[in-house]
This record gives sequence, C-alpha cells and structure tokens, in this order.
Amino acid sequence: MKCMGISALPCAHSSSVEWEERLPFALDLQLFADGDKTEEPTSKRRSDAKKKGQVGRSTELSTAFVLLIGFFTIKILAQSIYNELYAYMTYIFGHLDQTLDVENIVNLFLEASIVFGKTALPIMLAIMLIGLGINFFQVGLNFNTEKLEPKLSNLNPINGVGRMFSKRSLVELVKSLLKIIVIGAFLYMVLKDQILAMPQFIYYDLDTSLGQMINIVLKMAFQICGVIMVIGVLDYGYQKWQTTQDLKMTKQEVKDEFKQTEGDPQIKGKIRQKQRQMAMARMMKEVPKADVIVTNPTHFAVALEYHKGMTAPKVLAKGQDLVAQKIKAIGRENHVPLVENVPLARALYRTTEIGDFIPQELYQSVAEVLAYVYRLKHHRTA
Repeated sequence: MKCMGISALPCAHSSSVEWEERLPFALDLQLFADGDKTEEPTSKRRSDAKKKGQVGRSTELSTAFVLLIGFFTIKILAQSIYNELYAYMTYIFGHLDQTLDVENIVNLFLEASIVFGKTALPIMLAIMLIGLGINFFQVGLNFNTEKLEPKLSNLNPINGVGRMFSKRSLVELVKSLLKIIVIGAFLYMVLKDQILAMPQFIYYDLDTSLGQMINIVLKMAFQICGVIMVIGVLDYGYQKWQTTQDLKMTKQEVKDEFKQTEGDPQIKGKIRQKQRQMAMARMMKEVPKADVIVTNPTHFAVALEYHKGMTAPKVLAKGQDLVAQKIKAIGRENHVPLVENVPLARALYRTTEIGDFIPQELYQSVAEVLAYVYRLKHHRTA
C-alpha cells in the first residue's frame, strides 16, 4: 500500500534511520522549544513568587530614601539637637561633685532618656516610616517568614560556590564597584574645595566651626544621596526585569498551570457532556406529561403542558433536528398529540426556555392549538 501525503515527509513504514536523516534539526528544535522559558509569567506564578518573597525590589532605592530623609531630618533639627546636647552636657559636668547614689543615677538615666527622645527618636521614626513606605511602594503589603526559615541546602558548599559565581553575584559586584567609584568621585569633588579651608576652623569659636563642619557633611551627604537615588532607580528597573526573567515559564509549565487552575480541558469537556446528557434525560422524562407537542414538522418540536390553575401553558421540552425527532417519538409512544404549526413552533423555540411559561404574545396561537387538541380528545372519547 502506498503512503499518501506530502512527498517531503517520510512514510509511516520508513525506517527510524531514514527519519532521523531527513528531520534532524526539526527534532532538536522541538526539544529546545519545550525547554526554553519563553512565556511571560502568569498572575498565579507572580502571586506564588510574591508569597515566597521573590519580588523585584532594590535595596539601593531604599537606602537612598532612608539616607535622604535621615540627613534632611538632622538638618531641620540640627539646632534643637545641639541645644539639647549642650544643656545635657552642661548638666553632667555641673554635677560631677555629687555622690553616685541611687537617686542621682536614676536622675541621670531619666535625663539621658529625655535627651534621647528629643534628639535621636524623631530621626529614627522618620527613617522607619520612610523605610516602610518605600518598601511598600516596591512590593506592596507582603509579609512572610519563608526567607527566615533555616534550609539545609544553604549549608551545601557546592550551592554556595554556585551562588558566588552566578550571574546575579557578578551583577551585584559590578554595582558595588560602580557605587564606590561614583560616590568616591563625588566626595573628592566636594572635599577638594573644602579641604584647604578646614585648618582655618581652629581660629573660629565652637559654634561657628561646628556649623561649618555640619554644612560640609550635609552637603556631601545630600550629593551622595542623589547619586545613590539615581543608582537605586536604575537598579529598581533592573530588579523588576530580572525577576520577570526568573519567573518566565515554558509552554509546558503554562499548560500544566492552566490544568491545575482551570482543570483539564478534556475532563471539563466530558463533565459538560455528561451534564448535557443528564439535562436531556430529565427533559425527555417530562415529555409524557405534555398536553401537546407543536412541530415544524421536522426541525423543531416544543412540548407544552397546561392544566387548570396554571397562569399560562408551560414549556416542558424543546429541541431541534435529532432532539426534536426524539421528543416526537416519545410523544407518539405516550399518545401525546402532535400538532404541526411551523410559525408557532419556531416562535416557541426561539422565545422560551425549558420550564418557562409561554410569552403573552403567543397566548392566542397556543390557545387555538390547545382548543383543537381538547376537541380532538373529546371526539375520541365520545
């Protein structure tokens, strides 16, 4: 028997050697296509990664904001901090002649606590709030302890060496060197103009020299914060991109996840088919209760029921083509009258569902059909 099909493809009875000789590259490409992570991560994969703490966030950006707010708070509160420390030190040196009893130690501790609350606490609160805020901006509300859980795999020296020479470690090394070079360059540019003026501070009073030193330090700090801010923004974009790359999926992984979340399409199809069969069986059981079946005569069939006390005739079953033939067959077996009315059958099929009462605009037509059926039954019994 000859094989049919495109001549370039091997026949079914060709040898395996001949097949490999004809399509070597196609097989290799297929293997690579199944293994390559070319698909964008799904929302479920991103959500699972976020729960594990695998999110795109930049520590450089957090550091930049924390330093910026910290030094800015110091600049605002510098005079107040100086006054508090000056008053406290004056108090300490003014009471050096006192004996160290319990009462004096408690007073010193209370004074130190008050000074701490007035000087360091506002800076710490500002740093804490900005740290929480910038992390919330980067990753949202995400609290988990998985990163804190001890893992034996972390103690494996082979894994440790692998992490040391990984692509991510290389990128972090380059970032660290870049920060050192850039920040060092900015510090040099600031200090080269100030270094010659610093020896003159010995001729100033304490307040003036301290003010000059604080201005120099804050100027360097804000410039460093600006540099780290730029690096942080770039690093944040890189981290988001790298996280997406790490979470990318193969085509098979996407299919497997879809099956897990949505269910196997074949199984779902079988379930829907079974549900349709059960619904069809229930509908067919209702056909013997009908008072009349309105037909097309071959394409449509609608079984109607009406008895005293009902507001309107009710649709027990309806179908098209093969289903219509099945409804009519069951109707004949149970001696249900079949009435051929093409317009009415089509209207009932299109405007009603199973279990519905017929619409008001069809009352007259259905009433005529039912009247005909009742007259027919009356003549048969007479």
